[in-house]
Order: sequence, then C-alpha cells, then structure tokens
Amino acid sequence: MKWLLRIIGVVVALLVIAFLFLRTPDTDPAEMRAKYGGEPSQFVELDSGLVVHLRDEGPRDAPAIVLLHGSNADLLTWNPWVERLSDTYRIIRFDQPGHGLTGATPDEDYTIQTYVDTIDRVAGKLKLTRFTLGGNSMGGGHTLAYALQHPERLEAMILVDAGGPPRQKNDEDGTKGSGGNIGFTIAQTPGVRELMKHVTPRSMVEQSLRQSVTNQDIVTDEAVDRYWEMLRYPGNRAATIFRFSQTRVPFTEEQMASLDIPSLIIWGEEDAIIPLSAGEWLNTHLPNSELLVLPNIGHLPMEEAPNETAATVRSFMANLPETIETGAE
Repeated sequence: MKWLLRIIGVVVALLVIAFLFLRTPDTDPAEMRAKYGGEPSQFVELDSGLVVHLRDEGPRDAPAIVLLHGSNADLLTWNPWVERLSDTYRIIRFDQPGHGLTGATPDEDYTIQTYVDTIDRVAGKLKLTRFTLGGNSMGGGHTLAYALQHPERLEAMILVDAGGPPRQKNDEDGTKGSGGNIGFTIAQTPGVRELMKHVTPRSMVEQSLRQSVTNQDIVTDEAVDRYWEMLRYPGNRAATIFRFSQTRVPFTEEQMASLDIPSLIIWGEEDAIIPLSAGEWLNTHLPNSELLVLPNIGHLPMEEAPNETAATVRSFMANLPETIETGAE
C-alpha cells in the first residue's frame, strides 16, 4: 500500500509540475491596451456596464457599416476592408463580448442574446439609426440573429462565411467542418476544454489559424501573437468555453425567408470550418441575396482576398436603394 501511495504521489507531483510548466497565464490588460488599443481605438461604456473596444472610422455623414468579427478573433481582422472602404463609408467595428480588449461581460453571460443586445447598445451609443451590418463566421451568425430581432434597423447585411445555417456536409466527402480545426475541436470537447482556461499553447493557436485559411501568407508571427494574446485577455478563455458549451440552434428556412433585406454573401470555396454549402443554403433561403464564391480561399476572405472582397462590398453598397441613410441621427 505504501508503494502504491508513493507512486500516486509521484504521478500527482509530475502532473503538477507539467501543469505549472505548460500553464499560459492571462495577459496584462494595460499591456494589451497599449499594444492593440491605440488610436483610433475608443473604449465605450454601455448601459449594461460593459466597456467595449471599438473603432469608428470614415466620414461621419457617409452610410454606416458595422462589422462583427468571428470566434476568437477581434476587430483588427477587418483592417483590410477599412483601408479600402473608409474613404467612402463610415466603418464601425468592435470587439464582441468575451473577445479582444472588450473582455468579460459583468454577468459572464455569452448567450446569443448578449451579443444581439450589445450590437443594439453600440448602435445606440453611436446614435446610428439605420445601418448595414456585416459579420464573419460567428459574427455572421450574430448579424442574422440581430436582423431577426431588429430588421427595421438594417439597410443591408454582409455575410462572410457566416455561422448559423444547419450543419452542412461537403458535397464530395463530408469531411469539412469545425472538427478539422484543432482550436474549435478542443473548445467543443467537454473536460479537455476546461484546460484552455490555463493551458493555451501558442503552437495550438498557430495551427488553428493555419487550418482556417487557404492563403497562408496571412499567418504571420504578428497575427499569431495577436490571436494568442487576445485569447488570453482576462475572461476571454472562459467566454470561449461558455460559448462552445451551448447547444447549437441553427436558423430555419422560415426565419431566413422572413429577412427581405439586401444581403451580400461572400464565401471561401475552401472553407474547412463552415463549408460553401452553408453559404449556398443562405443564398437559397434569403429572398434578396447575392453570393460571391472565392476559389482557393478559406474561412477569412476579408483577409485572404482583401482587394476582391472589398471591391465587391463597394459595388454592393453602391447599388443599394437610394433611400439608404447616413446612419447618424
């Protein structure tokens, strides 16, 4: 019995040592704000008590486009579009709850309603009346959820490899989906995902990003560092675990059919997280949509193909009905 207890003690000690060695602590908020929150960033307190990191660029009297990033990303993912579109449009983007420099919500609630309410509060804080709302991946799903609750506020939607459709299989072999991404796979695995609060290797973040895109040129050391550091911003890892532990409820055909809002759908043909068939499903069931498919592009078209995607957005916006407002009260 003594030998057994000694063996157990040694194993426990080794596990503790391994944990301490592999542990990746939270990043320092002040350091992260200094690194990623400089001009033109703003930190805006909403009536919910949440302080949101946002950027509001372009002419104030121009049509407003609000952009929502994807899961475990941040507002900087939209830099390529801001560089190409902010001469003509007012581009607003913000770190969603549990992401980037916004971090944890006061009540640590990351259900879909929290995200919808945050979009509405940000729009109210900036005195937007009607605006175009766009999002990538998770942000695309939040765009659709907001549209279902507040269709009267939206001039148009821009859906970039958007979440929310029923699960689709790759037309050829059924292998595409988030299971092919190490980061999302871990976040979806009960028990293992709890380790993410304390152990989040940079190598895992890099592998996850590489698996998300086809254009590997965008996977720079700087980009990997940003994803890794933002994920470890206080509260963000717990928010990730919360979100991935929720039961997924896809949108229905009837819900999409009710959204008679001009919609631009942009999709990477090689998206290994949300396959093209999901974009085709949206294009089939949204009554006023157009679909751009990008060959040899993955899950982040706005970064992987910035010129083509931004040009398509510019053309789409230019062809919206002339009743489009500036978005400002």
